[in-house]
Amino acid sequence: MKYILTVLLFLVGLKAPSPEQESAFKSGEWFKFRMSYSGWFKAGEATLKVDEKKLKGKSVYHVVGKGKTTGPVNLFFKVRDRYESYFDKETGAPYKFIRKIDEGGHTKDIEIEFNHEEQKAVVNNKKHKKIKTIATEKDVQDMVSMYYYLRNSIDTDNLKIGDEIKTNMFFDEENYGFKLKYLGKETIKVDINGSRVRVNTLKFRPYVMAGRVFKEEESLTLWVSADKNKIPLKIKADLAVGSLRADLEEFKGLKHAFPIVFDN
Repeated sequence: MKYILTVLLFLVGLKAPSPEQESAFKSGEWFKFRMSYSGWFKAGEATLKVDEKKLKGKSVYHVVGKGKTTGPVNLFFKVRDRYESYFDKETGAPYKFIRKIDEGGHTKDIEIEFNHEEQKAVVNNKKHKKIKTIATEKDVQDMVSMYYYLRNSIDTDNLKIGDEIKTNMFFDEENYGFKLKYLGKETIKVDINGSRVRVNTLKFRPYVMAGRVFKEEESLTLWVSADKNKIPLKIKADLAVGSLRADLEEFKGLKHAFPIVFDN
């Protein structure tokens, strides 16, 4: 269960958002996800919260993502993950990223500051007391800002089944290139805020690296609400051992109305 929050945030962005395009989220938005292992027992939970903050005098969005194991899993493999991102309110470009995790005793404490003009990232590994400066790709995103960038970038009117979009992400000390494939529209049933509802969604396939974590490149499937909010409703991942599923179970503070049909 060490990938509980990593899987949730393993989403990729599309093209740069249009200045005229209305934002999909606002300060105060909060999500809570239920994590299930191999489809039959709750293994953990994760949350995402958006606030407005000041960073070096500039008004930015500050997102905190937390993940933890619960129940029996927590007894033999305790996970406490925390991810933070400070990114530009207009462009979505990340300025600062924090990863502080404890996964069964495996710990990391990393802080990254981005310089987009020089295309560099200053990586401060606080656990090992080492600082590195690493070249980044153009328009790079961090693991958290990427998800919000996606929500503000997706152009639902022009998406066609089979469309593939590539983008760049910087994580820990490396640049990663990712590809996202659009699979089409689907209406799914979900349990949110205590009610069983039906929601129209957009279905995506983020390509991942097969090996130690994921079974194959097409191991991840994502369902996003087909409305102005574009919120993640369900994520399924086939892991090297077993499978992991994340389901949105609570939310508050959405910027736009959320169209749902109650399932009687």
